[in-house]
Amino acid sequence: MSKPNYSKQTTALLFVDPYNDFLSEGGKVWNRIKPIAEEVGLIDNLKAIDGAVRDAGIRVFIAPHRRWEPGDYEDWAHPSPTQLAIVDRHSFARGEWGGEWHPDFAPKHGDVVAKEHWGQSGFANTDLDQQLRQRGITHLIIVGLLANTCIESTARYGMELGYHVTLVRDATAAFTHEMMHAAHELNGPTFAHSILTTAELLDALPATSVKEEANK
Repeated sequence: MSKPNYSKQTTALLFVDPYNDFLSEGGKVWNRIKPIAEEVGLIDNLKAIDGAVRDAGIRVFIAPHRRWEPGDYEDWAHPSPTQLAIVDRHSFARGEWGGEWHPDFAPKHGDVVAKEHWGQSGFANTDLDQQLRQRGITHLIIVGLLANTCIESTARYGMELGYHVTLVRDATAAFTHEMMHAAHELNGPTFAHSILTTAELLDALPATSVKEEANK
């Protein structure tokens, strides 16, 4: 894997699906990922990364899943198993708490929120690629959920489009250890340019503006 070089002009943090249903106590999916999320320190790591990239002047992009509404998939010819599960449990429902942003990861001024993706890739049938390219982004640090579905699909698609892709092992989670293992040990190395821990990523980020001023 190539040595990462995260220029603040060309790097983006891409946060996938930062919804209450995934990341908050009481969320419809949180209990399924909670054991692994707590084991890897997911919330604290996401907070650390979010703060560090902003301090470094790196732009934040959000790739949100479709907020469920009645009738979304019922007459589709080929809804995926995940989409059928969304129909059953109403994950990320529009207008409900579960479909709102986790309060620590809600978009801030200057963040870019791409159009909602219907499946698992943040790029498929959205404007994410255009939003990134128009801002000169070439390197993506991808965090969020789930490791073996939306993160993997988005990262694979990004690689195919020519982006440098970084996965962060402990800034994501999945339903099982086997899924996490597949995401980072089996599948990730076939498409990701870098697979780091949160600590390794923070060490690789450019100096913050405060540090830059202190060194002048």
